[in-house]
Amino acid sequence: MASSAKPSIPIADLESFSEHLKSSDRILALLGAGLSASSGLPTFRGAGGLWRSHGAVSLATPEAFNADPGLVWQFYSYRRHMALQAQPNRAHLALAELARRKEHFITLSQNVDGLSPRADHPASKLHLLHGSLFDVRCTSFYCNYAEENNFTDPISPSLAIPSERPQPAPSTTDNTGAEATNSLYGAMKTNNFIKGSQRELDISDDRVPIPDIPIRDLPHCPKCKDGLLRPGVVWFGEPLPEKTISAIEDFILESKKIDLILVIGTSAKVYPAAGYVDRARNKGARVAVVNMDRGDTPGGRGGLMKGDWFFEGDAGVIVPEILKSVVGDV
Repeated sequence: MASSAKPSIPIADLESFSEHLKSSDRILALLGAGLSASSGLPTFRGAGGLWRSHGAVSLATPEAFNADPGLVWQFYSYRRHMALQAQPNRAHLALAELARRKEHFITLSQNVDGLSPRADHPASKLHLLHGSLFDVRCTSFYCNYAEENNFTDPISPSLAIPSERPQPAPSTTDNTGAEATNSLYGAMKTNNFIKGSQRELDISDDRVPIPDIPIRDLPHCPKCKDGLLRPGVVWFGEPLPEKTISAIEDFILESKKIDLILVIGTSAKVYPAAGYVDRARNKGARVAVVNMDRGDTPGGRGGLMKGDWFFEGDAGVIVPEILKSVVGDV
């Protein structure tokens, strides 16, 4: 989790931003993976992003799911499990509170980790560009079943993260079998009665064996009883959710003015996010960036302009501080 130490924010920047935030009515936030870094989640992003020996990107396709749904489900079940071990950080909480305090504040998140919903961010003001690890839907062409915020872990028994179990130790001195019998019973008792103390195996390491899970043991649709469920994330090659895009479009178009756009934990250089920064500017918005990398500035016009803010550092520490004038302590 993030440090509780106060961030080093220039006083003049903090004061000018706070005043603008308090007077702002229409606010758009763009969120990326940097928001959740303080919560300790692996991102599996970039050229070196591997899960076991697989490029994480190669598992995030419809073709990968069709070829080996068991492997793909183990990858996403692992990510679900890791996300549930993490907790929303103070930035998630501060943004959720801002959504409750500001009627015309909406958020577009590129994150699939479920931390914003778990921070009680109002659902009507939170739009997920890439879906969620905790949404599922049926793959059958004839079925429209979909479920949001399914936090069951594991989602099916076959996807439980394996644990390291104590093993009976053969005796090197006793020939009667008594010591071996006692060792076996001891290991069985340990497995049965102190399950919570067992160390989970890291199945992201390809040296740890994982089973080939038959299709019959994978999550199936409770509605049609036949189709496989799939993770409700947007895979490579799939369109972005129309409902989400429409919500952001409506927000931008329904008013002549946008007061502020927050860009937190993302460069927002990839469209459509980059386009939203420029379009918000065209409606008068000032831009506030929170990022670990000062060179990671958003938009398609060459970065920040006069009157914008760049707050360098950990979003989990900085965001609660810069929003404090409106949301108070979180």
